[in-house]
Amino acid sequence: MQLVGVLAHVKAEKDAIDVLLQPVETINRIWQEMENLKPQIEDLEYKLDSRGQGVRSMEEIQLQINSLQNKRESLSADVENLREEQKFLNSDLSNIQMRWHALREEKLKASSILHKVKKAEEDLVILVEEKDQIELDEKMNRCHGTLSVYQSNISKYKIDLKHAQYNDIDKRYFNQLIQLKTTEMANKDLDRYYNALDNAGFLLDKLFSVTRALMRFHTMKMEEINKIIKELWQQTYRGQDIDYISIHSDSEGAGSRSYSYRTGETELEMRGRCSAGQKVLASLIIRLALAETFCLNCGILALDEPTTNLDGPNAESLAAALVRIMEDRKGQENFQLIVITHDERFAQLIGQRQHAEKYYRVTKDEHQHSIIEAQEIFD
Repeated sequence: MQLVGVLAHVKAEKDAIDVLLQPVETINRIWQEMENLKPQIEDLEYKLDSRGQGVRSMEEIQLQINSLQNKRESLSADVENLREEQKFLNSDLSNIQMRWHALREEKLKASSILHKVKKAEEDLVILVEEKDQIELDEKMNRCHGTLSVYQSNISKYKIDLKHAQYNDIDKRYFNQLIQLKTTEMANKDLDRYYNALDNAGFLLDKLFSVTRALMRFHTMKMEEINKIIKELWQQTYRGQDIDYISIHSDSEGAGSRSYSYRTGETELEMRGRCSAGQKVLASLIIRLALAETFCLNCGILALDEPTTNLDGPNAESLAAALVRIMEDRKGQENFQLIVITHDERFAQLIGQRQHAEKYYRVTKDEHQHSIIEAQEIFD
């Protein structure tokens, strides 16, 4: 590629020289024409002087002579300029010729270097082939040596196998192999069992930790629920036979719950020892306590016939407890109390204007169809 670039550069320099020689040829031609016209001009001047024409004719001739003289001077100046330009062109020509000779020498050097490079490449290919051949011969020699050793060992082993100690060697080897594989499989099974037991112990520890946390949470919540139950019972129940009720978890009963009440210093089971009204009141109080503990973010409390089996004083106490709950929850945006009852006295006790604007009465018409009517809160 370098050689092609040098040849193109030399051709471009030659074309530049040819272009520079063309103005020189033009200058020589103009100068020759001026030299040819010079005798004619001198002869014309002589003839005009010898003949002595009239004043007007002489003026015309003089004008013509002046014009020719000016033209001659202009041509002389052009010739001088062309001569100067010729000198510069000759100088450039000399420089170009020197550069051409230098490029020619570089071309010869490049050709020589290219020839040397090609020869070096050929020598390199030959050396690589020789190196590959030598490596291949070495590998073959090593393989032959190894093969000879293997053949010698095989012959020796064949002789050894004829001894008595190697009788039934294949069968004995197969039995030992079976025993080895069986032992390896047993070891793997033991490792898996060990890992399984280790993981089971870890999981049991985690399970025990979670169980203990749940038990602590359960104990804490039960204390909170029993506290609320006790307060509501003492605020609502008007009898003197039961001080308070509480929920207890019987561990021996696999987590079953029993309800007890205290009279004096004795704690007794409620089942079979209390009236229907006391059971209803206890059920309502327990539900209110559960809602107060676990349903703060779900403020809907629905009671269906809460005064069933309750006497008058206990019903009034329950209404007062519900009013207190409404007072405590009036700042909660999502709280809503729904009470369904046939006891108008109970509805009057809980229906107060500061808590609601109206209530809904459900009746039936002559066709036994339910009618729902909005009623104003009792004054």
